[in-house]
Amino acid sequence: SFPSRLFPLREHGMNWRARPLTWKEIQAFKKSKEVMQRFICAYQLMLRFYGITLVNEETGELKRAENWAERFQNLNRFSHNNLRITRILKCLGEMGYEHYQVHLVKFFLTETLVKETLPNVKKSALDYFLFTIRNKRKRRELVHYAWQHFRPRSSFVWGPHDKLLKYR
Repeated sequence: SFPSRLFPLREHGMNWRARPLTWKEIQAFKKSKEVMQRFICAYQLMLRFYGITLVNEETGELKRAENWAERFQNLNRFSHNNLRITRILKCLGEMGYEHYQVHLVKFFLTETLVKETLPNVKKSALDYFLFTIRNKRKRRELVHYAWQHFRPRSSFVWGPHDKLLKYR
């Protein structure tokens, strides 16, 4: 499958023929400027497919692409995209792009909870995308962000309400 070759992981995915990466292979990838540049190109390619643009390669900042409305229809219609996005997020973490993970998850939380443009992605964003974030502090920030925008707030199950109320 296309994404499993572009975004390899250290775990088995849906493609049983794709061999999981080793820790040594990941370290070798990270040392190669060419490999890492290809990785960013693959990431941008998938973002474009989803109707998203990488605004800043340094920070990982994202925005809607010009064709976002059409591409979001595709995202809403076909749930297999959610598995691919989870894979991309995990791979970003493996490759040392944790800051890219944060921007991509926040993008999906904003589109699903705030702008409500991707209702069929909301469950995956909360159940899976959110928990691919490796940085504990950033993950907490995003859980709090999700909690702030989730309705009804009383049904929010992704973090303890007492701690979310006190979160700073």
